[in-house]
Amino acid sequence: MLWCRLQGDMAGQLFAGTGGAVHGCVRNERTGDCRLHLDISTQLICTFMSELNWKTILNFAENGNPEPDQRVEKSEAEWEKQLSEEAFYVTRKHGTERPFSGEHCHSFGPGRYGCVCCGALLFDASEKFESGTGWPSFTQPVKENAIRYKVDRSFGMVRVETLCNSCDAHLGHVFPDGPKPTGLRYCMNSVALEKLED
Repeated sequence: MLWCRLQGDMAGQLFAGTGGAVHGCVRNERTGDCRLHLDISTQLICTFMSELNWKTILNFAENGNPEPDQRVEKSEAEWEKQLSEEAFYVTRKHGTERPFSGEHCHSFGPGRYGCVCCGALLFDASEKFESGTGWPSFTQPVKENAIRYKVDRSFGMVRVETLCNSCDAHLGHVFPDGPKPTGLRYCMNSVALEKLED
């Protein structure tokens, strides 16, 4: 996956007609970010990420996850004060919202989704799809280290829980029944996500 955003004077404009005006790429080996210099006042910032697959997800869940870009740690009392009652229940107590009840369930416009607790970037709307489950569903996160995976054996089942890798907020679960090319379905609680401003 190639995920990009413009910074500088051209931010918000269409990336067209550059005619090969890309002057080079400086790659951050830790994060995978690549800054493509278009001109003196504009950068196209891209994150290169190979598509995740079920085997990779299981490996992370069983053997350890990639390090997050940052960690956000607060006490339970601080989270409870910051969040709505439902968001606290879902994200900090590993709850599940009712299907078809969340504000992001039927929203398919462009944009990015972050963690409602810490604001960490998690998903891009271009990876969102209608799964028919009643919860927002995505084919993959924006970065390999955005999500933490954990084996969940609750309720007599074996599933893979997804958490924000920055603050450990419970987001939902991931399943191997999504559309191509990843075959993954990130089934998220809407209340655990917030639409981020550009």
